[in-house]
Amino acid sequence: MRPVEIKGIIPPVVTPMNKDETLNLEELRRQVRRQMEGGVHGIFCFGTNGEGYILEEEEKRRVLETVVEEVAGRLPVYAGTGCVSTRETIRQSKMAKAAGADVLSIITPGFAAASQEELYQHYKAVAAAVDLPVVLYNIPARTGNALAPATVARLAKIDNIVGAKDSSGNFQNILAYIQAGKEKENGPFAVLSGNDQLILWTLLAGGTGGIAGCANVYPHTLASVYDLFREGKIQEARAANESIQSLRECFKYGNPNTIIKTAVALLGHPVGPCRAPFCQVPEEGIAALKKVLAENAAKGMC
Repeated sequence: MRPVEIKGIIPPVVTPMNKDETLNLEELRRQVRRQMEGGVHGIFCFGTNGEGYILEEEEKRRVLETVVEEVAGRLPVYAGTGCVSTRETIRQSKMAKAAGADVLSIITPGFAAASQEELYQHYKAVAAAVDLPVVLYNIPARTGNALAPATVARLAKIDNIVGAKDSSGNFQNILAYIQAGKEKENGPFAVLSGNDQLILWTLLAGGTGGIAGCANVYPHTLASVYDLFREGKIQEARAANESIQSLRECFKYGNPNTIIKTAVALLGHPVGPCRAPFCQVPEEGIAALKKVLAENAAKGMC
């Protein structure tokens, strides 16, 4: 297993689509280049903002191979491969490895309620089946299954489980994950914030960065949060982190990933809408987004 340092701002890159909902791989390449030019520290395929929940298996392979080719080894490529069943998660994870992914991000199984022992055995089986670094992914509002800090501590003892992303929005849970990661004996255990507003606070607490949906809109601004933190410019990093608040306030108008993709399109990038039925933004939401984007452009956000 090739070691990868799990750090920085990693955008869950949007998956561009044509009007007929087919993949727009050329625009995907442009979005990857745009992210890299903005200074991000990795590219994450099939996150919530990448619509991994609605892409078909063959589409995922094509997207991942395109991103890996475009990145060309300059940044680590993360692939979200978590599915409901352990069997399918292993199959998707093996596909991701064959396609050239550097890191697997595995969401907790959803819909059916899972015990902590079932979650532990699920991740243990996947880690044993695929020789890639694994980042655990906790987003209970979407899956219905929360990964307890005690379970993270158990999983951290497995060699290739190297980190966790927390999107619960609960900073106490992030702190508990950081503490749980200290159980890892053979190398560091990275904790990433999945809530963009908590990135700097996660870094200050000992985490290593964030998987930031807003980086699809403002790659340079989000990447600067990590870079400024590393330079010891904490107040500047805080200002950069807080600057996305007006965009996040627009999430009230729809599914957050729909709002993000709409914002990217309003910036002039032909990424298309999210795949139906998760594609509706009311007129008042479009107006609010246009206002926010214009205000932030005047501030130099990009």
